[in-house]
Amino acid sequence: MTLRSVLFAWSLLMTSTLAAAAGAARPAGDAPTELLIGCYTGPVCKGIGRYRFDPAQGRIGAEPLEVIETDNPSWFTFSPDGATLYAVNENGPQSADPVGRASSFALARGEARSRRVSQANSLGDEPAHAATSLDGRYLFVSNYSGNASPGGTLAVLPIDGEGRLQPAVQSLTHRASQADRERQLSPHVHAAVPSKDGRYVYAADLGADKVYAYRYDPARSAERPLQAAQTPHLELPAGSGPRHLLFDASGRHAYLTLEMSGEVVVLDYQDGGLSVTQTVALDPGRTRGNAAAALHLSADDRFLYASNRGEDNHIVVYAVDGGTGRLSAVQRRASEGEGPREFALSPDGRFVVVANQHSNSLVVIERDGQSGKLGKTVQTMAMSSPSDVKFVPGR
Repeated sequence: MTLRSVLFAWSLLMTSTLAAAAGAARPAGDAPTELLIGCYTGPVCKGIGRYRFDPAQGRIGAEPLEVIETDNPSWFTFSPDGATLYAVNENGPQSADPVGRASSFALARGEARSRRVSQANSLGDEPAHAATSLDGRYLFVSNYSGNASPGGTLAVLPIDGEGRLQPAVQSLTHRASQADRERQLSPHVHAAVPSKDGRYVYAADLGADKVYAYRYDPARSAERPLQAAQTPHLELPAGSGPRHLLFDASGRHAYLTLEMSGEVVVLDYQDGGLSVTQTVALDPGRTRGNAAAALHLSADDRFLYASNRGEDNHIVVYAVDGGTGRLSAVQRRASEGEGPREFALSPDGRFVVVANQHSNSLVVIERDGQSGKLGKTVQTMAMSSPSDVKFVPGR
């Protein structure tokens, strides 16, 4: 082999090695990312927009890849494999379509188009939340129902093997606390989520000031998979208004926003029971004008983020104790808009996208993974009445 041949081969080897090393070192956040943004529908917005998200710059694409047309998608979630999108249609007596519904879509990627697979009656007004069972067999739909009559319900919709929603097999209701004569004359189910072990489902009822516990046992009855747990509910302070519930990755701790009192509750989970271990105020100096909403954990469970709307309009950052799950305040960061109904952490944890419903805007904010703090605003984007925002899971 000539010297020139040896040098050429060495050059090819080094080029290959350096390219492989560069690929290995490339942050996971630089992989293509897509974002779903829902809205309350009207003349401008028609449903759920699917956008490209630049993970290097933290910017949302100017135009959607597609618009998935569906009425008032106030909340959406994914099947366990990420292939199917489920959205609730928060319709009620004042809507063009007065019937509360849930819809499912075969979710596309890139330039392809998503398609609606099914739609089912939610057996209640103004559904505001949905979650799938861990086995993917059922969708739990929370009908909030702003009117005192008939009040909110929890509906259980079976899902077939193709992601199609079937007619509801259960509709569960609760007793209102009536502590607040304007907002709690009837039940208002705001979220229902399964425990991490899949054995229980917990329904946060803003109108009842309780979190109701149900055993999940479809083997016993596919038509009635939810049955009241031995301890049927966790009682919260009168007038506090429980809204959204979130379990950590271990399943030993859960977090709950109290919308009306503007607080976050830390809960311990054991053998199907929930117990309160801590309550923290989102704005310690505020006694009125609270409207606590969304809460999310960082991927490493080291930080909890919660939004407060009303007269506050901040995202609050808490450090999480890895042993007890208890919270300590780190930061209060303005949402740069009004009504931060929902927000989402990017898959690499470097950005937070906030949906400010009442100021018709999306705001992208930098996040520091070590301190958990939120930094400068990267982008502000006009969006008519955004309701929910979620990154599409990898698959």
